[in-house]
Amino acid sequence: MNDTGTTTQRGGGIPAQPEARGATAPEPGVIAGAGPTVRPGERPTVRLREGGEAGEPPRYAPEWLQLREAADAAARAGELVDPLRIRLANLPRRGGGLVVHDLGCGTGSMGRWLAPRLDGAQHWVLHDRDPYLLHFAAVASPRAAADGSRVTVETRRGDIARLTPDALAGASLVTASALLDVLTGEEVEALAAACAGAGCPALLTLSVAGRVELAPHDPLDAEITQAFNAHQRRSGLLGPDAVTAACAAFAARGATVRVRPSPWRLGPGDPELTAQWLRGWVGAAVEQRPGLAARAGKYLAARLAACAAGELRVTVHHSDLLALCRPAGGAS
Repeated sequence: MNDTGTTTQRGGGIPAQPEARGATAPEPGVIAGAGPTVRPGERPTVRLREGGEAGEPPRYAPEWLQLREAADAAARAGELVDPLRIRLANLPRRGGGLVVHDLGCGTGSMGRWLAPRLDGAQHWVLHDRDPYLLHFAAVASPRAAADGSRVTVETRRGDIARLTPDALAGASLVTASALLDVLTGEEVEALAAACAGAGCPALLTLSVAGRVELAPHDPLDAEITQAFNAHQRRSGLLGPDAVTAACAAFAARGATVRVRPSPWRLGPGDPELTAQWLRGWVGAAVEQRPGLAARAGKYLAARLAACAAGELRVTVHHSDLLALCRPAGGAS
């Protein structure tokens, strides 16, 4: 699904993860986490914070970010762009146009989706902790805004979970994709405080909502969903509670908050993405609840077969959040 021509998606199978805390994986190819594992010789995306549990697998691999980009673009709530454009039009204009900070930019898919939807010159500041991904995002960034104005980029390598208002000084907009649910409550509070301190809006897309619908239905769907959601909340992460927490954090600082659904709708036209998502979804559930392993192995095999036959449809629910913080200097 890479539309940039910058990197090539590798084919072949996905190696099995090592056994997680003594649990047996449901079948070879089940992946811990919601995306493909890193293959030998490949670089993962960088973690959101230093450290982490010993042996914790990388959260994302570059191939996963590329594979999901088209589904992400189709899912994002486009109706939030108009109120954002209105707010940005009312902000004091700086000589260089809009300054947009993209947090945890990964391969830069958010910029490729949003920059061509906004008017005026834009300077995107791309934040991530992986220099490879920062380079990819910069090279593949869009060059023109909706009205043909110039789009420029710079990269900043660092820990986005430790952003301060000073780091966002001069920002017109903060964006992120698939970020909120992998933050803690304290980190979401810090993000809201930084945006409010800078007086800039925030568009935070594709946070997991904790709901999945598969057709045809299977009795194990609900149990896998519950275990996966518990996995998302491990180690103090917010997981499916992130949007509720972010709404409260921004509202407490005087922001107007809007939330819209942004579901993935995967069907026969998305076999590779659906299969990768299934492996990650079931693998995380089993890592959280090892007692599911035997039943989950049969479940996954059946679901993958239905996917390969074009008989499976999946809706993975996400939410997009637009927080219109009070502009600095009293602008409306």
